[in-house]
Amino acid sequence: MSKGRVLALLAAIVLLLGGLIYGSLSTIQSECDLCIEYNGQRQCRSGSGSDEAAAKDAAQRAACAVMASGMAASIQCQNVIPTNVQCR
Repeated sequence: MSKGRVLALLAAIVLLLGGLIYGSLSTIQSECDLCIEYNGQRQCRSGSGSDEAAAKDAAQRAACAVMASGMAASIQCQNVIPTNVQCR
């Protein structure tokens, strides 16, 4: 393979990775911290998303992943109203 082709291939890879990283970061518009009390436990987690609702959902799913085991418990935990929510 010639030196020009190798450089062109490397440039294409760098551009592709840059586009993927930029596209991933540009969708994050909101970040939220929240606390959940479920089944006698309390967990606080952060989440980010394209809007406030998505960020809250991500944070709640992260908190429930630690406290709930099984599908039914996970669903119940995700339906609990958070005790503390702060978004930015």
